[in-house]
Amino acid sequence: MAVETVNKKSKFDLVMEDFTLFSKNFVKIVDNLGNLIPFVFNQEQAEFVKQMGRYNIISKSRQIGFSTISLSYCIWNAINRPNSSYMIVSQDSKQVSVLFGRLKLMNDNLPRTKYKFPETVRDNRDELVLSNGSRIQVSPPNVNLGRGSTFQYVLLSEFAFYDLDQSKLLTSVTQALAKNPDSKIVIESTSNGTNNHYYELFMKSWKGKTNYKAFFYGWLSAAYKNQFKYEWDIAEEWFKASNKGQRLSTKDLTEEEKRIHDSGGSLRALMWRQWKLSTMKLIDFQTEFPSFPEESFKTSGRNVFDQTKVLERLENVLPPMSKDQLKTELPETVLQYIGKGLSVYHLPKRNVKYYGGSDVSSGSGGDSSSLTLMDADGVQVLAFASNKISVYEFAAFLNDIGRFYNYAFLAVEKNSYGLPVIQRLREDHGYMNLYKHRSFDKKGNKKLVLGFLTTSATKATLISDFKESFEKGLILIEDRDTLQQMIIFVENDGKMGNVKGKNLHDDLVISHALSVAAIQAKKWYV
Repeated sequence: MAVETVNKKSKFDLVMEDFTLFSKNFVKIVDNLGNLIPFVFNQEQAEFVKQMGRYNIISKSRQIGFSTISLSYCIWNAINRPNSSYMIVSQDSKQVSVLFGRLKLMNDNLPRTKYKFPETVRDNRDELVLSNGSRIQVSPPNVNLGRGSTFQYVLLSEFAFYDLDQSKLLTSVTQALAKNPDSKIVIESTSNGTNNHYYELFMKSWKGKTNYKAFFYGWLSAAYKNQFKYEWDIAEEWFKASNKGQRLSTKDLTEEEKRIHDSGGSLRALMWRQWKLSTMKLIDFQTEFPSFPEESFKTSGRNVFDQTKVLERLENVLPPMSKDQLKTELPETVLQYIGKGLSVYHLPKRNVKYYGGSDVSSGSGGDSSSLTLMDADGVQVLAFASNKISVYEFAAFLNDIGRFYNYAFLAVEKNSYGLPVIQRLREDHGYMNLYKHRSFDKKGNKKLVLGFLTTSATKATLISDFKESFEKGLILIEDRDTLQQMIIFVENDGKMGNVKGKNLHDDLVISHALSVAAIQAKKWYV
């Protein structure tokens, strides 16, 4: 009888099949003290390796180590996949040189005398070529990068700082991605304000609205306990020297520090934060070392809304109700907008009055037509924003929503496209419960006119009342998009609005302010 033998894999083969084991056993990096040590993943690196998909985008604090992960990943793949290519892109020639130096160090320290790794055929300033035909390239950004090439893996490091058309570059390298199930692209960056494609892509991905998996790793990550241990020790001694030898205690925390502490920030971390803030502006710290994504995108303009309160609310908002939850509740004319700009947080209750505010646009792809609805207690129940809904469709939508929410009292901005919406609401749909503003004719006679007329004076009052209501806790905002617009709503030269930039809007801020005005009007015409 023949004896069937089973060929067991060698320990080397098992290590080579596992990226984590390969990095730990064969890759060397330099630690903060200049020592050459095995590359053992920190918690954040291990989590990302486990979860990453084909398309990935990361928002992060500084120095968590995602470029290091990519360099090791490229070497591992290049060895295991003959004739494959890899691209590492960073913001400028200096950073490219730094990354290539770390790549070369990893490659040079592979144990080639002990194991049969591919030899290095070429090793110059921007390209590493192995004897099995695989190559790893490094490059500063270029809009034509990737044309005529095929890459198994692409890293776009510090993407937010690329001083070119980021969208065009991304299109080019994405098309160059190898057409197999294992190829990947990783975009990783600290933030650089809101006026760039990285901001738009990350925020859309964070909401699950693109094919990219979004990841965020802030300064409260476990990696900082080890990466910044030396600085944390210095910061603690600095704090004690200024506080009669005492460490920071919970009773000494500011409101902002309490929020960070409640989010997992240790007292040592907070002493380090105070130490850093002794020589840098708060907004710079939040950009470099954010607690969560929205904080990193704060701008240096004069923010209208208390950013601490906005960010605190962002951590506690409700998720909108799903279409499955709403399919038997909403009228079909309203249900069709779920997933197309409409988010419902609470359904109407009997005998409750609802108040709405609406900012109107043309529906031609620029600014959005928006609606915010609150109950009489100031709790937001609904938000809508779309730049693809026409004026007549939006009037019908407001009519359907308003009647569904117990004939809600609606304050519609009269300016520009708002006027035809108001006319259609009243004349075509017979909607009577509409806000009216006071006006005077030539003879000085007072009259009430439908809609909210926005002028420089009335807008200042409108936003001021909204700000007070929000910051005093008189209203409860549930919509994440509204809060994100409040982060970029600034005052410059006496004018208020969103930070200027492509695809940056304040429509939901205006509609929410109008809903506050609707409540404060204390009117009900039905």
